[in-house]
Amino acid sequence: MIEVAKRLHSVEEYYFSKKLREVNKLIASGKPIINLAIGSPDLQPPQKVIKALTDGLQKPNAHKYQSYQGLPELREAITSFYKMHFSVNLNANTEVLPLMGSKEGIMHISMTYLNEGDEVLIPNPGYPTYQSVTKLVGANPLFYELDAANNWLPDLKSLEKTDLTKVKLMWINYPHMPTGAKSTKYLFEELVVFAKRHNILIVNDNPYSFILNDSPQSILSVKGAKEVCLELNSLSKTFNMAGWRVGMVLGDGIHINNILKVKTNMDSGMFYGIQRGAIEALKCSKMWFSTLNSVYQQRRKLVWQLADALNCTYNKNATGLFVWAKLPANVTSEEFIDLILKENHIFITPGTIFGSQGEGYIRFSLCASNEVLEEAITRLR
Repeated sequence: MIEVAKRLHSVEEYYFSKKLREVNKLIASGKPIINLAIGSPDLQPPQKVIKALTDGLQKPNAHKYQSYQGLPELREAITSFYKMHFSVNLNANTEVLPLMGSKEGIMHISMTYLNEGDEVLIPNPGYPTYQSVTKLVGANPLFYELDAANNWLPDLKSLEKTDLTKVKLMWINYPHMPTGAKSTKYLFEELVVFAKRHNILIVNDNPYSFILNDSPQSILSVKGAKEVCLELNSLSKTFNMAGWRVGMVLGDGIHINNILKVKTNMDSGMFYGIQRGAIEALKCSKMWFSTLNSVYQQRRKLVWQLADALNCTYNKNATGLFVWAKLPANVTSEEFIDLILKENHIFITPGTIFGSQGEGYIRFSLCASNEVLEEAITRLR
């Protein structure tokens, strides 16, 4: 047998990749599984977006290789979107790089800036990919703990007391996944100061800004942020386009150009029709967000009922595509979700896949219809 690279010994297969095999076996055996674990939007993108995609198929250059930097019109649409919704000014030629999903950007940024032995500040709980990609490139995760007592925000004063000399990169994610916590403008300002003081590149992963959130924020709106910050964003959740794989990284032109060196060696550009659809999505009016969120508001109320039926507690002021719920005392997350899967045929995410600080919590997705959620409630009652 050919031995795998040593880097693979530091990571495991993604939780959902493994668990879904188990869930799919149950479905194949006839079990009526309700999946409330994964944040894959079940709603349709705007019709004009789908039309732009299909119209794009007929263009003479649609099936050729595309620019590594995306269509100029796409970069312009991104800058207009950020100007309108975040009051952030960006240069479409130098400070914007379209990506095939923001998850791609996590790898690109890590490959661009991390050497073996560098340290990376990673939220606990947080998106598991931050840790796995850090390990894949040979860097070392350094977890900073988040908790409900501090509204799931980092304690920078505590971090200042630790040895940060090897830290090169810090991942933040607000609105936060999985908890739904929102940042404050003050925290973003403090993070910029923190980054400059310790020569750390901060990356805000920002795909949930418009889901059940009336005040979207970008760290790039802070004065001086571009010098030490990047921001990732995505059309997956905002426009129900998860399968399209459209994201972006934004920041100072020097950082963007550095990331481009990695990206150009890993793909050959985004499909033309998808870019045309993305342009139309970014032009959507605020009515789109209002309509989308009215659906999620109804669903969230039903998920709260579901959480109540499980004797969980939760924060009604949280935002995003999920409900983060605290289990009753002395109940462990993975054992609990396995029991619910076995007895009630409902698949829920255990908080522990997001880190040790997720123990005692579970996460519900809002990506299910009212009818499906009502059925889940009935099963638990």
